[in-house]
Amino acid sequence: MTFAQTAHVEPTPVRAWWPAMKLGFHGICPACGEGKIFRAFLKVNDCCPCCGEELHHHRADDAPPYFTILVVAHIVGAAMLFVEQHNDTLDIWIHILLWPSVTLALTFWLLPKFKGALVAYQWALRMHGFETVPPKTAHAARAP
Repeated sequence: MTFAQTAHVEPTPVRAWWPAMKLGFHGICPACGEGKIFRAFLKVNDCCPCCGEELHHHRADDAPPYFTILVVAHIVGAAMLFVEQHNDTLDIWIHILLWPSVTLALTFWLLPKFKGALVAYQWALRMHGFETVPPKTAHAARAP
């Protein structure tokens, strides 16, 4: 027998990255579509509370803040220019209160969404430790 005859490796099933990212964007586990990714504002659960899928392998690092800054800066910058161009009557104090508030609100709303999408993307592509995790059954996490 040769090595090719004895070493049969099962191909890993392909995970669709777009549906996983949509679930992650909404803070839902990409494996089961039911559990929550986060246990706190930006703290990722070690594993899904519903299906037991391990999520602690993620390496989000600086990507979610980068994407958040990119999107928020474009939205707020365009809005500032639009308002300034089409409305000359706004006092400066309104601008001083409005734009930092909009910036903070958008940032705190989008940051966990981008982080969840990135964690789900890494899960779907089996990156950073997700490739070695065996598939879990739906009740594996609930066993004592």
